[in-house]
Amino acid sequence: MVFRIVQIGDPVLRAASRPVERDEIRSPGIQQLIEWMRATMYDAPGVGLAAPQIGLSLQLAVIEDRADLLQSIPPEHLEERKRRPVPFQVLINPRVRTEGQTVEFFEGCLSVSGFAALVPRFTEVQVDCLDHRGEPISFRAEGWHARIVQHEVDHLSGTVYVDRMHTRSLTTTSHLSRHWNELPIDELKKRLAI
Repeated sequence: MVFRIVQIGDPVLRAASRPVERDEIRSPGIQQLIEWMRATMYDAPGVGLAAPQIGLSLQLAVIEDRADLLQSIPPEHLEERKRRPVPFQVLINPRVRTEGQTVEFFEGCLSVSGFAALVPRFTEVQVDCLDHRGEPISFRAEGWHARIVQHEVDHLSGTVYVDRMHTRSLTTTSHLSRHWNELPIDELKKRLAI
């Protein structure tokens, strides 16, 4: 099953999600939901999906940055963003501690379809959460993986990237590829007076 992705303006994207109980995680319903969220993320295609984006106010997100999605991105962009494949992950009731410096890159969202903007994010995060079995896990994410984690965890508290973006950088995805994507971030910020 593939869900319809909720778009900005829907109240579920602005509400804090409820934690998922450990016993609930092991239920057939949540296990099926995880698989359907994965299918929805693949179909979009995207690199992450939070339960509020399919209309469910649950602290649950899935992440995967597949190698096939990276093939069309120039190697220098991958290196600059520290973007590498990330295996499928389930984050339930995540707590994130940000570390390192912040960097700015264009970011989009499946719930803000057709747009992107420069968003500052921390380069490193430490994550404590429950996995798909309800077991506690901890991991460190860096680079683009850290950006994806921050983006998806924001959804669980009712935050969307437009709350964190440089407003002057908001653009359609077609204009991003046509006018802005090839510029170094410093030059881009200069042209946009950011």
